[in-house]
Amino acid sequence: MSAASIDRTRLRTLHQREEQRFVAEHPSSAALAKRANGSLVGGVPMTWMMAWPGGFPLFMDHARGARITDVDGHEYVDLCLGDTGAMTGHVPAASTAAITEQLGRGITTMLPTEDAVWVGEELTRRFGLPLWQFCLTASDANRFTIRLCREITERPRILVFDHCYHGSVDETVASLEDGRVVARHGNVGPPVPLEETTRVVAFNDLDALERELAHGDVACVLTEPALTNIGIVLPDAGFHDALRSITRQNGALLVVDETHTISTGPGGYTAAHGLEPDVLTIGKPIGSGVPAGTFGITEEVRDRMFARTDADYIDVGGFGGTLAGNALSLAAIRATLEHVLTDDAFARMIPLAERWERGVRDVIDSHGLPWDVQRLGARSEYWFAPNPPRDGAEAASFDDPDLSAFTHLYALNRGILLTPFHNMALMSPMTTEADVDLHTEVFGEMAAELIA
Repeated sequence: MSAASIDRTRLRTLHQREEQRFVAEHPSSAALAKRANGSLVGGVPMTWMMAWPGGFPLFMDHARGARITDVDGHEYVDLCLGDTGAMTGHVPAASTAAITEQLGRGITTMLPTEDAVWVGEELTRRFGLPLWQFCLTASDANRFTIRLCREITERPRILVFDHCYHGSVDETVASLEDGRVVARHGNVGPPVPLEETTRVVAFNDLDALERELAHGDVACVLTEPALTNIGIVLPDAGFHDALRSITRQNGALLVVDETHTISTGPGGYTAAHGLEPDVLTIGKPIGSGVPAGTFGITEEVRDRMFARTDADYIDVGGFGGTLAGNALSLAAIRATLEHVLTDDAFARMIPLAERWERGVRDVIDSHGLPWDVQRLGARSEYWFAPNPPRDGAEAASFDDPDLSAFTHLYALNRGILLTPFHNMALMSPMTTEADVDLHTEVFGEMAAELIA
């Protein structure tokens, strides 16, 4: 049996049943959703919140640890964790105490704090890059990094991998279509044709990478160590060694975005696999939910940066932001790195993801489903295909919107919150074996109903 051969009439019938259950059990969320349509675009504070299943979003009442409670009183095991933004778990005690204390001492002053020095030193210990700057999101970190790379290389383009995601960065919302670089399907208001700013190759395609860099106009290659926002796509053996060699040979800087791949370990994929980027960016998980982002650079990049005496990194050069490096964000980052996302925490989180992976695989195998499961440290995901993808286009081809919508809604109705864009689960330091086993139980019930 394949995902495509699942009885679609049965799938629609089951989905209708689950929608009816969702509506019946969430009257308060339904009422708030209706009210929100009068003042919020799409009825939500940011349009990506429209992606949740059920016809309207759940409204949160509170979140603690690895669980969320909605306004109707239903509790959920949170395996989404704010799509990594709450990887720490909700309201971790050490971060909450540090944030509360800093609120009483001042939020933003445009002056550095001792916390910034501590955080810079800790980021160097974890990731290896010696010098750091702070911002509010990974999108900001990537945006500022791209500008920096273009400035110091005097090259106009960047290179990204097909179906990548690096936040709200104009140059990165690009894809390949019949060998041409185009705006990714659905890209909102691209300012210029993407082929003017960006080269795109398939992940794991080293021949294409070498061919595109040979043009000599690429300032930097921006990549996650493994793709995550199209689902988990792991690099081939030897891919990163070749990527580093090819970028150096062609004069392009290498930027590694660890915002999601920090699930690999305390120093992300970079430390776990000995990568040597020129720049490293990371955002949402490092602040325990407080907006925070950062990018690290080598001393060589710093020297080239300040050799450009006509570049204004301080005032009107379009680099940085007024709230970047604010005292509250730095207090949150310090507490997160010092007390929450620690070596000991990852030593708990990764085995939990392994347990989740084993549970899902056992269900898949016991029901004879031609699906697969993939894992990246503390993050894991199942695919509606028999083998994991090697690149973004192949991952996109595995998408089954109807089946995905059903599986998410089925889980939601039974107290499990998955990442809405994927069949993905992330472990926090507060996740338990019981949380993982509940998902396995629910996933097994769903599989049995699908093939009955």
